[in-house]
Amino acid sequence: MSETLFKRKGALKIAIVVGEASGDLLAAHLMDALRVRYPNIEFAGIGGPRMEARGLFSVVDQEKLAVRGYAEVLKSLPELLRIRRQLRDCLLLDRPDVFIGVDAPDFNLGLEASLKRDGIPTVHYVSPSVWAWRPERIKKIAHSVSHMLCLFPMEPPLYQQVNIPVSYVGHPLASQIPLQPNQLAMREQLNLPRQAPIFTLMPGSRKSELEYMAPLYLATARLLWQQYPDAQFLVPLATRVTMDLFNQQLTKHGAWDLPLRRLFGHAQMAMIASDVVLVTSGTATLEVALCKRPMVISYRLSALSYQLLKRKIKLPYVGLPNILCGRFVVPELLQKQATPAKLAAEMQRLYSDTAARQEMVQAFTELHQILRQDTASLAAEAVLKVAGCY
Repeated sequence: MSETLFKRKGALKIAIVVGEASGDLLAAHLMDALRVRYPNIEFAGIGGPRMEARGLFSVVDQEKLAVRGYAEVLKSLPELLRIRRQLRDCLLLDRPDVFIGVDAPDFNLGLEASLKRDGIPTVHYVSPSVWAWRPERIKKIAHSVSHMLCLFPMEPPLYQQVNIPVSYVGHPLASQIPLQPNQLAMREQLNLPRQAPIFTLMPGSRKSELEYMAPLYLATARLLWQQYPDAQFLVPLATRVTMDLFNQQLTKHGAWDLPLRRLFGHAQMAMIASDVVLVTSGTATLEVALCKRPMVISYRLSALSYQLLKRKIKLPYVGLPNILCGRFVVPELLQKQATPAKLAAEMQRLYSDTAARQEMVQAFTELHQILRQDTASLAAEAVLKVAGCY
């Protein structure tokens, strides 16, 4: 890892670390907004392809941080700690004007604490889910962050109670996605039939997610294909690594015969064009909701990881649309309940039940209106204030 991350003299130095594809998107829009307000700016840290396209010097591949689950993290822990230690040493030497940790709290909060202790201002973008599980983390957050940027309106009061500076910036996807997406126009754009059943499969953006979810989703697709012989399946994949991993799963499970179309990116297009989406729990569930598509949420972890996680969860649901709506709007099939037969049955129900689809879309529309803010601009203003620019 290079000891000098920033190369330009006189530029505003922004260090930024992102752990997965959803954070790459958030950070990319923030970088755009920062550059509009402060053109002489330089970015370095860890990020994905969208951030690199905007000039980020990424010291390691973002995929190295995209690990989920307790058992899985333990296997990668030595490398993760080494990367964090080396990056911390470089940043303490280079002394950026501000550090931004985008999500990835297990990696970023420890790094932020070290930097803050040494006088480097820190911003954490995307509040950890302290309202859902492990609320005691807020004490650690207080020692780690100079300012918290929250995507959801119920989060700022939690930080204000413990005197952590905080801003509600809304969710950027709510500004980018239209309130009424045009499904037929999107099908034409993707050269898809207007009337055939279209199902989108979203097995996850992390390497470890694909290993658990891709085989399950392929088996579910086969059952749906038996029920709907003219069905087509879209699979948007965020990076070249995830595309290669998914191709490996297709080979491993003999699934190349499925009427399945892989897309490099274009997740929103696939969501809008589809009738029903099968999605792994995470940020993508909110994106599906904002695209106003009916969905089934699923998730699988190793047995050990699930047992450890289950003890920490404080809410009866795990999907973001359900959490934000405060009720079960979307069906969730997790762990042992996540079988191809049950997933296919829920997908069939939503495909055929017009009233259930309309009820879900109405809830998603109300949620969309709440989350729609000028997110990137609000976040950029907060970051520049923390950096001492004004």
